[in-house]
Amino acid sequence: MSAETPAAVGQFTRRRLQFRAWRGERPFWAGLFVMLGGLPIAYFPYANLQIGHLTLAMATTAGAGSLIIGVLLVVLGVSLWFQKHVRVFAGVAAILLALVSIPVSNIGGFLIGFLLALVGGAMAVSWAPGAPPAEEPPPAGGGHGGAPEGAVADTTVPEPADGTAPAGHEDHSRAPRTPGENDLSGTIPANGANGRHSAG
Repeated sequence: MSAETPAAVGQFTRRRLQFRAWRGERPFWAGLFVMLGGLPIAYFPYANLQIGHLTLAMATTAGAGSLIIGVLLVVLGVSLWFQKHVRVFAGVAAILLALVSIPVSNIGGFLIGFLLALVGGAMAVSWAPGAPPAEEPPPAGGGHGGAPEGAVADTTVPEPADGTAPAGHEDHSRAPRTPGENDLSGTIPANGANGRHSAG
């Protein structure tokens, strides 16, 4: 193991995460399918298939039209990657070009290019940018041992098992209280604080 191995692994991970973030901001797979659909549509009319000693030419009378359709599909796929705001136009154009390639270019590149361009165009039209991730709220404790800010610690004394009050502890829970008596929160309008501490 050399000393450069951890740095190389870290750089590869960073590049992979950068590519993943770039890919998530645009219709990446739609553009890839549209580009891959344009390649067989443009290629097959100019290709010669060798079967043993037999050469089979798949050229059609509309070979130039096949080349134009294939190049346009590749351009639309690239524009989906780098100009994501034209995704609806590019998707509809890719679907229309895929349909036109059926009579023009060997049944749409033997249905390979037709299906790829059709799926890519549909994905481009239906793609929508995702919502940004919500930021996590700061911890409510503020460094006070996990208790929310402004909370009062529970200071009740547990009652003994026999039900009698402990020494020095009077039971105020059963005595009637008047509104505002011993109210430290300031939320009762009777003390004029209107929901705020009177000191604040």
